[in-house]
Amino acid sequence: MISNSLSRYLACFRAVRLVLHLIYGAALATVYPYLSRGLQKRIMRQWSIDLLNVLNVRVSVAGDIPLQTIKQGLIVANHISWLDVYVMSSVLPMRFVAKAEVRNWPFIGWLCSRAQTIFIERNKRSDTVRTNKLMVEHLLEGNAMAIFPEGTTSNGTQVKHFHASLLQPAIDAQIPIYPVGIHYHDKHNKPNFDAAYIDDMSFMESLWKILSSRDLHVRITTTQELATQAENRRLLALEAHRRVAQALSIELPPVIDENESTEQHRNEEDSDFHSAYSMLLYPAINHGPHESQ
Repeated sequence: MISNSLSRYLACFRAVRLVLHLIYGAALATVYPYLSRGLQKRIMRQWSIDLLNVLNVRVSVAGDIPLQTIKQGLIVANHISWLDVYVMSSVLPMRFVAKAEVRNWPFIGWLCSRAQTIFIERNKRSDTVRTNKLMVEHLLEGNAMAIFPEGTTSNGTQVKHFHASLLQPAIDAQIPIYPVGIHYHDKHNKPNFDAAYIDDMSFMESLWKILSSRDLHVRITTTQELATQAENRRLLALEAHRRVAQALSIELPPVIDENESTEQHRNEEDSDFHSAYSMLLYPAINHGPHESQ
């Protein structure tokens, strides 16, 4: 009983701090688009760090490449929570993508617009061309972007299928792909599922669970870059998927033979292209993490 009361007290205290931090974010958003790119990145990183401090989430980075040293590239990661965006931004600030409907949402849509979010009309196939073009331009300007190619979330015990279509901008820009694993755990390195945004959970339920968490850590594990010149995007997706699973020590089922089910994979990419795009990169506002989607 005492423990539950303490958890509620901590959650309420953190909630008050969170509201104040969001108000501060709104003030920053009014001037954010007019600042230099370098200053924007510093603001985004510091705001994300402060957000995680408010939520008492501790971040560590491991792996082959220091994430903060990546200047240009497409980062692909497994997807567990709406927190993933802020976890990565606290180390390396990046630009994100959201479904177009978010633009019309009260307050949240305005914040996203001010942060130069790329919006996509997921019901318009032609809009993917525009979105790809914007992503390629942003990458070619020497920036980093991140996607969650699973197109949905999990509790972190598995890595779902990677949608190869989402890697196309990196191929078009001929910039490297950086597979990254995200793992939420406690201080004893045991899995902590408090951040998982899955099934029929609402955003407020997820937020309260995180606010109430007593021991939430997250580790970002990087792997070696993947060159994209003259590479097949499906093969790149398979290799990125393998590396993310390896970074998380997750065993994958055997891969089917390269010559089998080629047409099936092609049809799968076409049918999943829009649904995957609609759920990448801004899960905190793009309320679409459910397994059924």
